[in-house]
Amino acid sequence: MQDIGGRLAAKFETFVEKNRYVSTLKDISQELGLSVATISRALNGFPEVNARTRAKVEETAKRLNYQPNRLAQKLKSGRSGQVGMIVRPDPKNPSDRGFVEIMLGLSQELARHDLDMVFQVQLDSNPLTAYQRLVGKNTVDGFILNAPMQDDPRIAYLQENHIPFVVHGRTGGAVDYPYFDIDNRRVGRDATRLLLNLGHRRIVFLNGPQNRSFAVERAAGFADEIAAHDLPAQTVLYDDQSADFGYRASLQLLGSRKEARPTAIFCSSTVLAEGVYRAAADLGLTIPGQLSVIAHDDAVPQLRAEEFSPSLSVTRSPLRDACAPLARILVETLNNPNGDRPQETAVAELIPRRSTAAPSKEIE
Repeated sequence: MQDIGGRLAAKFETFVEKNRYVSTLKDISQELGLSVATISRALNGFPEVNARTRAKVEETAKRLNYQPNRLAQKLKSGRSGQVGMIVRPDPKNPSDRGFVEIMLGLSQELARHDLDMVFQVQLDSNPLTAYQRLVGKNTVDGFILNAPMQDDPRIAYLQENHIPFVVHGRTGGAVDYPYFDIDNRRVGRDATRLLLNLGHRRIVFLNGPQNRSFAVERAAGFADEIAAHDLPAQTVLYDDQSADFGYRASLQLLGSRKEARPTAIFCSSTVLAEGVYRAAADLGLTIPGQLSVIAHDDAVPQLRAEEFSPSLSVTRSPLRDACAPLARILVETLNNPNGDRPQETAVAELIPRRSTAAPSKEIE
């Protein structure tokens, strides 16, 4: 009986060993008949391992559910395998609809590169406190920055301390750090040109905060297009991108005399346009009969421009589309800190819909 029990115990231990959740380099080595050193070099991309062997090692590692030892990796490489993102809550717009979209998208894309996301909230007025804490603890390998401001102190701090980072957006035209951005000046030009080509000559631009780089660039594009049509400067209003701002500003603008009120409103976000639609309805104005509306659309799932009534004309650039390039650019920067600084700019798509039309004769 003892012999039988011993054999059963040995078989059970063998079963557990073969079917355990996490395998080791030694397991892959025994499976393929290669040295542990060769397995390690193959998984870490060393050039002396040929492509055929590397592919076989990677396939076996995946099949055996090999997970690298994070602690050992950190001790060897000095990296934590984590990327930080500090979020600055907007007290005027606490339910920022784009944040969750970016958070989920970035987490997913970084996971493809075997990196984890660390989110923290900026709790005080000093924009550097959270960065200094994480840098001091050596908790993360780099940062993803969002919502850049003009002369952003976060960028200066990270550059001075040689901390890798990528910015979602940028602080100006020519900069010397990695970023992914959309052409916000072109957003301003394209939306304004559509309205001007329809015949509108009294246009108001409801923009984001004046210290935000995207708002500065969109205002510049708006002004460029107005000047190109030899028209006097048009009104630009800056504030948080909330439906409340869109509503309040539109009530005031549209409540003026017919000959003075705008025939079109360009909004820097669909959230602003939501407020404009509500104000127009309260004042008994029809869209696009008495007011044309166009907005920039980040394509967040909770607010679909095509489901507005009437459907909203937009410049469209989904926030989710920024996640893959941001992750890739940061990984390139981490792997080659002394190399070129990757920079990419995308173009938003102009989509005319039913919210824009030529101004009616009675309001020209």
